[in-house]
Amino acid sequence: MPRVACAFWLSVSGQGEIRTVPVPEPRDDEVLVRTLCSGVSRGTETLVFRGGVPESQHAVMRAPFQEGDFPAPVKYGYLNVGVVEQGPSALLGRTVFCLYPHQTHYVVPASAVTPVPDSVPASRAVLAGTVETAVNALWDAAPLVGDRIAVVGAGMVGCSVAAVLARFPGVRLQLVDADPARAATAEALGVDFALPQDARGDCDLVVHASATERGLARSLELLAQEGTVIELSWYGDRQVSLPLGEAFHSRRLVVRSSQVGAVSPARRARRTFADRLALALDLLADPAFDALVTGESAFEDLPRVMPRLASGDLPALCHRIRYTPADG
Repeated sequence: MPRVACAFWLSVSGQGEIRTVPVPEPRDDEVLVRTLCSGVSRGTETLVFRGGVPESQHAVMRAPFQEGDFPAPVKYGYLNVGVVEQGPSALLGRTVFCLYPHQTHYVVPASAVTPVPDSVPASRAVLAGTVETAVNALWDAAPLVGDRIAVVGAGMVGCSVAAVLARFPGVRLQLVDADPARAATAEALGVDFALPQDARGDCDLVVHASATERGLARSLELLAQEGTVIELSWYGDRQVSLPLGEAFHSRRLVVRSSQVGAVSPARRARRTFADRLALALDLLADPAFDALVTGESAFEDLPRVMPRLASGDLPALCHRIRYTPADG
């Protein structure tokens, strides 16, 4: 068993480093996991890297196994897939997903890991946390058979929502984004694509995930009478203007937030966090989700890669981080 591991830390806003950290001996109810791959969440995680978490949200935005405090130094992340090397016999040798930061080895309670189904490769399972966000959003949205739906914002979360909605029978679905290159991603997901100015209106439901003021305004424009926008974007410390004049009230439009930190009220009485994550992993059996992984780097390169992801110099949906046994 390794006595130390290597972990990625945000040392100061906009700058990260690899640190050596101790790894304790697991207790009877814990597991030692060796990381196979992790994923960088292009939205929230790069916002954290830039130091964009407002002070009022420091407690709310803590990741389950975060160390340190915002803005920095902090060890942050939540898309980790690894192999259980020590632990209860039912988990020993299993590939598991955990909401853990970027680290070569770690010890967590056995209840904190979710086995990855045999039908899902580890390289795709890093998307589980984001697909879980999509599941929660759709529990909030409650789409109906035959609905006219737009997903505005073809980032990691928006594409995950569109991929799940593509399974719904009878829906008219469009993925909307200002970047025409996202048309290829939409095609891989089996979803129609449109630029904002060409998007079809009269929507019963719009899921907004562009994290832009313009995208939210366009989402409202696409709604039918009494339609609903589910707001998935998180703007951090940015102020956003919302056009609530003109016909907003007469059309009786709704803007409703959705956030993965709590199970949707629509399912809270009957589903746990573990149930929701297990469902997300089951959905990842579909190879169409591979389109959401748009790049890969070695763990030791993360201090150089993260600034490029945060600045947009390295475009990405999910950027996968690979680990080798030598990393530990």
